[in-house]
Amino acid sequence: MSNAKDVTDASFAEDVLNSSDTIMVDFWAEWCGPCRAVSPILDQIASEHSDKIRIVKLNVDDNPQMAMKYQITSIPAMKVFRGGEVVKTVIGAKPKPALEADLAEFLA
Repeated sequence: MSNAKDVTDASFAEDVLNSSDTIMVDFWAEWCGPCRAVSPILDQIASEHSDKIRIVKLNVDDNPQMAMKYQITSIPAMKVFRGGEVVKTVIGAKPKPALEADLAEFLA
């Protein structure tokens, strides 16, 4: 299983919106095969770039409020937050090089 921190509807503001870190939220669900496929890749990116980006996970089935607020209609969906604002959205499971390319501006 992933070592990314789980966030919830209740903890989202504190864990993501009020953080000064660059945070990527992985919106996922237990039943989603592509979500399970991308999870270990996100763990690798998180451990290799822990000084630049923090990755957390939000289960959309258990936390429908945040999924609705951020208009998550397809998973996996990853949104990068900085200063409480979404600055980047990545949709779908991708291989590590493609994800790193999508996140290059945050990993540099």
